[in-house]
Amino acid sequence: MAVVHNTTLKPTKLELLTTWLPTRPWYAGGSAVPRLTKAGGFRLDDPAGEVGIEFMVVTDTSGPAPVSYLTPLTYRGAALEGADHALIGTMEHGVLGRRWAYDGCHDPVLVEQLLALIAGRAQAQQQSVSDAPDLEVTRSYTGEALSSTATATDDGAGTKLTTPEKTTVHLQRVLRPQSSPPSKALGHVTGAWDLPDSTRTQGTFLVVPGPANP
Repeated sequence: MAVVHNTTLKPTKLELLTTWLPTRPWYAGGSAVPRLTKAGGFRLDDPAGEVGIEFMVVTDTSGPAPVSYLTPLTYRGAALEGADHALIGTMEHGVLGRRWAYDGCHDPVLVEQLLALIAGRAQAQQQSVSDAPDLEVTRSYTGEALSSTATATDDGAGTKLTTPEKTTVHLQRVLRPQSSPPSKALGHVTGAWDLPDSTRTQGTFLVVPGPANP
């Protein structure tokens, strides 16, 4: 069980993401500096209790229309070997000390637990409360057994995780309110977040495409 600490972070997660988001190929903003707010998300537990796993939704209001992004993050007490390309930055945690924050799609611990969530072997947890399942996160999967590893690639459409068996998981980095997974998808995860007017909305976080949805 992950313990959520109510403490300080320097710099904050939003400050790190403000610099990092515009460097992503799926970033939908313009030339203005992002103006980010935390809009929702959930957590997953690392069975070893070493890595923090968070799926944070942030909304950028710097442009003519707000844009919400899904940002899977991991937090580690030491640098992850071979993952410099996925490092978002480091933070000083008021309880845990120095923490390395990574784009979690490139962190094997997050990938393993995300695949377990899709398959129904893991339970989403509330973002800000310890040991509390997040019942707004729903999942479904009807495909073949999922392995515990996958390779991540990023493009303008989002992030694709590909397992050794060639099953793909498409993460919707740019979120669309009230979106639904394709009717013939093999699997999906949906979640909830807040719009700038404080309306609570839901949408698809990721999809495992079916044969008709390559």
